[in-house]
Amino acid sequence: MLNIKQFTFNLFSENTYLVYDDSHNAVIIDPGCYDSFEQAQLLAYINQKALIPQALWLTHAHIDHVLGNPFVFEQWGLTPQMHRAEISNLERLPAYAPTFGFPPVYSPAANHFFEAGDVVKVGDHSLEILFAPGHSAGSICFYHREGGWLMGGDVLFRESIGRTDLPGGDYATLIQSIRNQLFTLADATIVYSGHGPATTIGYEKQHNPFLK
Repeated sequence: MLNIKQFTFNLFSENTYLVYDDSHNAVIIDPGCYDSFEQAQLLAYINQKALIPQALWLTHAHIDHVLGNPFVFEQWGLTPQMHRAEISNLERLPAYAPTFGFPPVYSPAANHFFEAGDVVKVGDHSLEILFAPGHSAGSICFYHREGGWLMGGDVLFRESIGRTDLPGGDYATLIQSIRNQLFTLADATIVYSGHGPATTIGYEKQHNPFLK
């Protein structure tokens, strides 16, 4: 069984996720922990559960989802794994951060790049990589078919969608990604989004005003 722990971090109210199995194998997804208080929250939970972080996965590399990359690298020696199209977002982070009131943030470079259809592991559990650009050029989702859930990043929110006015964004591409990649999943599939509460595919088909 895979377990999910959600944290909400930084000024953007970004959702960071820990996904871990019963043998304490863990992955960190989109670490937004920026200040010492947020970093301590993440560290305390990992220590409390005796988790062994084995990978750092990014749904995309916009600033709010990667502010914790340096901390994760410092603590566990993990470097980002993401889609290759997100390299430019990660590289521009030191110059981009001050425009949001942060000092320059230096993330370690990515050491592995996901492609559509890849299968990744948390212990013995498999997740599929869905390529869903539009919010960002290299946005991906992590789909756990057995568990009936999806780590969706900023692709789809409860009654909303990811913004498309940031680097790599394109509205038509995002809508196509949602319809072709996410809306083909079972209606009961839970979507854990990068901001806000979880939702389901079926609920968004019925209630999302952007996808009527």
